[in-house]
Amino acid sequence: MTTFNDRENAFENKFAHDEEMKFRAEARRNKLLGLWAAEKLGLSGDEADAYAREVVKADFEEAGHEDVVRKVAGDLGDKSNPDEIRAKMAECLAQAKAQLVEEN
Repeated sequence: MTTFNDRENAFENKFAHDEEMKFRAEARRNKLLGLWAAEKLGLSGDEADAYAREVVKADFEEAGHEDVVRKVAGDLGDKSNPDEIRAKMAECLAQAKAQLVEEN
């Protein structure tokens, strides 16, 4: 029975680790997206960082990432469209995952 319990604990720990990494990657993706959008808005330095934090916070409004798309699309107006933002999000997610792998 101990072997079964050990396997169960290992699976639970792996699941928890994977979920934490997914959360961290998505938060970093949103920050990278926010910095990209800030550049399009002409923001830099502390203003760009503050805007990126707003984008990260926007992800907590509802499940999924459409809340982030809506926020950034609304802020960018004619400077971008939702499809371009979703494409940039995919690019940022890949970049975020690569950065997390480098850190660990």
